[in-house]
Amino acid sequence: MRYFPASAVRPRLAASALLPLLLVMGPAMAQEDCPRGDLDAIYCDRDGDLVADRPEDESEWTNPETLIFAYTPVEDPAIYSDIWQPFIEHLEDVTGRDVRFFAVQSNSAQVEAMRSGRLHVAGFSTGPTPFAVNLAGAVPFALMGSDDGQFGYTLQLYTHVDSGIDEITDLKGKRVAHTSPTSNSGNQAPRALFPELGIVPDEDYEVLYSGSHDQSMLGVVAQDYDAAPVASEVVERMADRGLYDPNDVKIIYESDRFPTTSYTYAHNLHPDLVDKIKEAFFSFDFKGTELGEEFEGVEKFIPINYQDHWKVIRTIQASNGVEYTPDNLQ
Repeated sequence: MRYFPASAVRPRLAASALLPLLLVMGPAMAQEDCPRGDLDAIYCDRDGDLVADRPEDESEWTNPETLIFAYTPVEDPAIYSDIWQPFIEHLEDVTGRDVRFFAVQSNSAQVEAMRSGRLHVAGFSTGPTPFAVNLAGAVPFALMGSDDGQFGYTLQLYTHVDSGIDEITDLKGKRVAHTSPTSNSGNQAPRALFPELGIVPDEDYEVLYSGSHDQSMLGVVAQDYDAAPVASEVVERMADRGLYDPNDVKIIYESDRFPTTSYTYAHNLHPDLVDKIKEAFFSFDFKGTELGEEFEGVEKFIPINYQDHWKVIRTIQASNGVEYTPDNLQ
């Protein structure tokens, strides 16, 4: 495996500029008589499964000798390139292709990379997954789970143990760190769920975007923020790595479980290659690997589909008036 930082495969034009440009170009390439729902105009959804169909013209299928793989943006991409190495080597063995790890710096850069054909296989965070599906033609097919098929994470609302905040209504007048606009547990779910609990983000408390779950949690520990909604799986891994002392914080709310990172392939990959990619995911053994140690409780990849498993996320985003555009992705 060769590790390439984002700058090594990112074009000179920044993702924030290129993605809107591509979407302006999209309608000109739109297919006629093509049902698509929320999908961008360059994609079709004739089978109604809410994801982009593979092009009907086989000449438009891609079959790259080198696969580019990316995991969702994290605090330290270099660490994750090492953690993912056992899986990437397995992906190389099963597909017979060279695989390069692409360390993305933002959700928008990751979506733009797949849309432009520079990213073939990727793990997208829960909230950005619908953007990847609708703007970049990503096709979700797997999640990390346990042997009994269980998967997912919760929204946990943390505050400092000495904050004086004991329940969610105590957030009135406080400074609360949300992660980013597209994040599910870090922004979208709180905006959809908290009003029913008596607190309205941006009205009852000040929303400050930290940029990541890691930064939100560390800000609560340092008391830079009064509280923060974060993904349980992220803060659990942070605690395991000793990045904060769990005794310094407390949970004042926890949601039901959501689907976690979706593993996807680009919609226009050759079907034979897609079969090999799926084979690699579903045959990978986490036991004894760094990946298995990092994602405690995960034992295998389990098959999923976007239409069913992301229904709750689409409902949350719809309740927030989210539209799948580049501006909302930023």
